[in-house]
Amino acid sequence: MRNQIVNDVVKYMKSGGKDKVIVLRMVKGAILDLEKQNNKELTDEETIQVITKQIKTRNESIEQFKLGNRQDLIDKTQSEIDILNEYMPEQMSEEEIEKAISEVFSKVNPTSPKDMGKVMGLLMPVVKGKADMGLVNKIVKEKLGD
Repeated sequence: MRNQIVNDVVKYMKSGGKDKVIVLRMVKGAILDLEKQNNKELTDEETIQVITKQIKTRNESIEQFKLGNRQDLIDKTQSEIDILNEYMPEQMSEEEIEKAISEVFSKVNPTSPKDMGKVMGLLMPVVKGKADMGLVNKIVKEKLGD
C-alpha cells in the first residue's frame, strides 16, 4: 500500500494529475513522519489508518466550510476525499455493519451501555478500516439502548 502511494505520486507527476499529486504527497509525508517516529516501515493496516485520519480531517473541514457557506472549498475537499478513498479497502455497507454487530451481540450478550467496551473490543478487528467508526458507534449505542 505504502509503495503504491509512492509510485502513484511519480506516475501522476508524469501524467499531469496535479490534484492527485498534491493529496498523495500529503499522505506520503504523513506516512514518512510516522515511519521516522517508529523507526520502521508502516504495514498496510497502519497505512490505512493514516489515510483514514486524513479523510476524517477533511470531513471535519467540510463541516466547517458548510458553516462558512464556502461551496468552493467543500468541492475541493470532497475531491481530495474521493482521491483518498481510492486507496481504502472497500467499505462495509450499513447492512453488513449491522450484521457484524449482531454477531458480536450474540457472543457477548450485552445487557447495558456499560458493555460497550466488550462489544467494541470484539467488533474492532472486524470493521476497522472497512467501516465508518462513527456509524458503527452510533448503531452499537442504539442497540445497547444508550
